[in-house]
Amino acid sequence: MILILKPETSPDTTEYKQLEGHLSRLENIETHVHKVEGTEHTLTEIYLIGNTAALTLEDMRSLPGVDHVVRVSEEYRILGRHKEDTRPASFDYNGVRFSQDNLNVFAGLCAVDSPESVEGMMKALQENGQVCTRMGAYKPRTSPYSFQGHGKNCLPYVFELAGKYGIKVIAMEVTHESHLDEIQEALDQTGNSTGVMLQIGTRNTQNFELLKKVGRQQEFPVLLKRGFGITLDESLNAAEYLASGGNSNVVFGLRGMKTNIGDPHRNFVDFAHVSVVKRLTRMPVCIDPSHSVGARSRGPEGILDVMHVTSQGVIAGANMILVDFHPEPTKALVDGPQALLLEELPLFLEDVKIARQAYEKRVALFNSLSAN
Repeated sequence: MILILKPETSPDTTEYKQLEGHLSRLENIETHVHKVEGTEHTLTEIYLIGNTAALTLEDMRSLPGVDHVVRVSEEYRILGRHKEDTRPASFDYNGVRFSQDNLNVFAGLCAVDSPESVEGMMKALQENGQVCTRMGAYKPRTSPYSFQGHGKNCLPYVFELAGKYGIKVIAMEVTHESHLDEIQEALDQTGNSTGVMLQIGTRNTQNFELLKKVGRQQEFPVLLKRGFGITLDESLNAAEYLASGGNSNVVFGLRGMKTNIGDPHRNFVDFAHVSVVKRLTRMPVCIDPSHSVGARSRGPEGILDVMHVTSQGVIAGANMILVDFHPEPTKALVDGPQALLLEELPLFLEDVKIARQAYEKRVALFNSLSAN
């Protein structure tokens, strides 16, 4: 059960202290407090864990400071959708809104290789009206002999260039808890010229200690990718690890499933699960067409497979796109064969716009039918 308190009800208010006293007397009930920072208000959510079946909604609503009450299911207690749950499926970070109702494009370098590549990418993004990107500093690789990323050494120039070109949010994978401190130090060093969305890659979706550490910090939102060879349910529970630690600003990423059934694509495209994740949870959903397809193959009509599957995810209602671009893909140190060219960025964005309009028309169609 979740108690959502009235806006700005803080621990130093009389109502909060009265509520705290009442909850402390409930038998076999533990409480966990979560703060939700909105654009105008700070909301407090109190999660009641234990034998809550005996608690009535009416009694809980009547407690001091309580605005409304949600009875949750066993699964996805914090991030899940529950009956009569009116909590928002959105959050704001550094001037960018992440919601189940909008769409953000994160085009950029899978792995940072040089300041020149970073600047070329960010300049192209600015010229095309984009304020988000992906930049990989830490790269987990299957082979120990492959390029692992420049790590903290590239962070200062990445963040400085982001500030120069008006990039507000950078999606950046972390593989160890020390990376959080390195990112924060580099941001401080560069005057917090941009924002960072921490990315948990598919290899670390079940790295529970990393999930706990990332979940305990609330400075940065998190993009959690679906795990390697595990079920959707297991991946959604990984997201709950983040939220249970205190950070519910989570985007769930679909990046294809590892199976040879998807050949010749790198992974089996799983974008049909966009609507499933949105139905089961309140998380915005990201698609990663680059790692799903893994190549620059194109159909007989001349459209790249990466663009085809992007449109499939967008038409299904995706809220974020993580896609690889590079000024010179043949010189990229990671995943060059799947990267799109900078001159293809305007075409890609226009194609995404067409797909998004198709999704919005579909939503309007079904809304009109349900209204009749």
